[in-house]
Amino acid sequence: MKIPYLLKELHSHYDTMTQLRFSSLHELLFSVIMSAQTTDAQVNKLTKKLYEKYKTLEDFANANINELQKDISSIGIFRNKAKNIKASANKIIKEFNSEVPGTMVELLTLPGVGRKTANVVLAYGFGRSEGVAVDTHVKRIANRLGLTKQSNPNKIEQDLMKLLPKKEWAFFTHLLIEHGRALCTARNKNCKDCFLSEDCPGSKVNYYFSV
Repeated sequence: MKIPYLLKELHSHYDTMTQLRFSSLHELLFSVIMSAQTTDAQVNKLTKKLYEKYKTLEDFANANINELQKDISSIGIFRNKAKNIKASANKIIKEFNSEVPGTMVELLTLPGVGRKTANVVLAYGFGRSEGVAVDTHVKRIANRLGLTKQSNPNKIEQDLMKLLPKKEWAFFTHLLIEHGRALCTARNKNCKDCFLSEDCPGSKVNYYFSV
């Protein structure tokens, strides 16, 4: 599939704005950390009260870990996420002058932050493109579209970075996530209604035409 065509079609069907709600860089960071294996809607429902209780980095850094775990217990892996959020808040205060760092190298030093989280924070917090965030949607759809044959997220990211214009790196993830939720789901590929089906190597569209 030709990349210019793919990008044009994805942009014409989906918005590139993240659904996560935040009012500061540290709220963005912590929301992305909490979004692992959890929907953005679930995170937003939780953070509506969470960010009223913990208003500053210092609030998170000084939080009682058991209480913080309880406050985010409605989402998956909440104990580990609470531990990483508290530890990241302390590290940002002590090592980055209470400011969320704005480079990939620095973000990757924070507890609970991998390349996916860092890419999202850089894109929506700083307007920078240093890579392509690869989650389960991106992994699945990139393979179905024939953009990669890899299964390792880091290798998939490298393949996508070679194919895509750099200006598209930051938001390509969101486009594929939206496509994965709308049509190209894990359980069922709705190829019959997909606007990419005729050019997608993973399409089942010929099956529908033959029925």
